[in-house]
Amino acid sequence: MKKSIDIICIGEVVIDFIGHQIDTSINRTKDFHRFLGGSPTNVAVNATRLGLNSVLVATCGQDGLGEYIVRKLKANNVITSHVKKIDNKPTSVIFVSKSTGTPDFIPFREADSQIDPSQITDDLLEKAKIFHTTCFALSKDPARTTILESAKRAKQLGLKTSIDINFSERIWNDREEAKLVLKEYLATDPLVKLSEDDCYRLFSESKTEDFIFEYFHNLGASTICLTKGKEGVVLSDKKFGLFHQKAIPVLEIKDATGAGDAFWTGFLYAQLLNKNFNDTITIAQKLAVLKLQNVGRLPANIDVSSFIELE
Repeated sequence: MKKSIDIICIGEVVIDFIGHQIDTSINRTKDFHRFLGGSPTNVAVNATRLGLNSVLVATCGQDGLGEYIVRKLKANNVITSHVKKIDNKPTSVIFVSKSTGTPDFIPFREADSQIDPSQITDDLLEKAKIFHTTCFALSKDPARTTILESAKRAKQLGLKTSIDINFSERIWNDREEAKLVLKEYLATDPLVKLSEDDCYRLFSESKTEDFIFEYFHNLGASTICLTKGKEGVVLSDKKFGLFHQKAIPVLEIKDATGAGDAFWTGFLYAQLLNKNFNDTITIAQKLAVLKLQNVGRLPANIDVSSFIELE
């Protein structure tokens, strides 16, 4: 069967209310602007910017914010036939500080975790190349069970699985449970993205690169990409070894929210093009830099594909 879908993104769709005042804590932020949010949602939207076909599998409320979500997704050419609206829970929202570093946030989670097996059929999986999710999405049932079972089917059907380990104790207060769930997902040998901040939150202390890579390799992941902010990126692959790359300098950071999602979209895009890991990291970094220079999502008026072509 011809693969007509490049990436299935399954997980949280939310409304991000991002603070208008830069580098201001939430308790001092006076007003917020509304954006489509959620890590898998960002990846799905970013992917269409790169000319990829992306499907979002997610759940929102049958309310005004849910209508806004579907409208925005369609406007960004994301396939929405697997986005479900429900009556009994409102759309999830997150208040986020505008920051040049890791943003502060307050989540109000309702509909986003209500993803059920009917939303992700074998017919959908058979058409796709990559199956991507997040730690956030795995933090609550029924989404957790749906995603874990779907990921196993995806692997059997030949898809490459992927995960952003965007762990936060505010989303998932049981670290040991999180580690057990991640162990089950990592058995599918996903491409793994995580940041130093993610690792600190997951292990509740700083860990060395050696520890991080060994830990996730032992759980079944062949390729692990660790982002280190201004310190650049380190990738460990079981077959090809270690890759280090310095960070690309950014003259002015306008908004760090979603930079990791932009990075990972670039990474998956490059892997779909069968780029080597050095080129893959370069493309990922360029897309992250573009995001850091823009508030909200990636700009619509830039030919991103040409922007990230390698010199």
